[in-house]
Amino acid sequence: MAASYFRHQLHLYCAQIGRVAVVAALAAVVPFGAYAQKKSLTTASRGRRGQVKSVTSNNLPGYDDRWFHPGFYIAPNFSGYRIEHTQTYIDRRDSGLGVTANTINSPGFSVGFVGDARLLEFLSLRFAPGVSFMTRRVEFKPYGYTPDLNVPDMPREIQNQEVETTQMDFPILLKFHSQRRRNTRVYMVGGIKPSVNVGNRIKDPENNLLRVNKTDLAIEYGVGLDLFYPLFKFAPELRFSHGLRNIQQKEGQTDVYNNSLQRMSSHTVTLYLNFE
Repeated sequence: MAASYFRHQLHLYCAQIGRVAVVAALAAVVPFGAYAQKKSLTTASRGRRGQVKSVTSNNLPGYDDRWFHPGFYIAPNFSGYRIEHTQTYIDRRDSGLGVTANTINSPGFSVGFVGDARLLEFLSLRFAPGVSFMTRRVEFKPYGYTPDLNVPDMPREIQNQEVETTQMDFPILLKFHSQRRRNTRVYMVGGIKPSVNVGNRIKDPENNLLRVNKTDLAIEYGVGLDLFYPLFKFAPELRFSHGLRNIQQKEGQTDVYNNSLQRMSSHTVTLYLNFE
């Protein structure tokens, strides 16, 4: 009886130890699970019968708590000139002895860095210095044109004028974004972009006679979409740039190309692919 009683007591004691171990394990696991769920902010979408249809995790939940976000961008673009014709151009066209001058948008490419500093809850200041490789063309076509032999710089044939530039861009923008909805939000940007040409490439100096200034100032605006991923934020952005200055250099130029144009300003449409 004593041995049986002892085994019975030992069995009850082991069962109690097992219960205590299970409770302790649950007490340790539940807070950890709650912490992990709070950190990842995972939500589940369920159907009418309670079955899980999809699981969504809010990536980078503390992203907006930091005041500064660095990054970089790559950006294909299309650029050209906005041109204004001179009275000489109009007179020649009306007389039937002139040229037609039209701008042609050409593809280019930009790369650079992004610095985003939070100002208010939905407002931030962005500085995105970079380098752009652009080709801008003005197409000249004969329109009953007869060269004037009394002007030595007047070409005998009308050719397209092409200006290839490598420029440093220093845009300063304000970014206003919406409330974040899970892992996406939309935003708008606007500001100014000073630019400095660091290299003008002229393939044929004898026939390409248009010249541009080394500095420019443009107004920029656009829209974008912030997409939050587990390790970074990706933001495709469409931005428009309109030059404010007349960048044509025509001092001492008496050719038909420069005499036909009164003003040239830059115009660019760029698709920025930002990684922050």
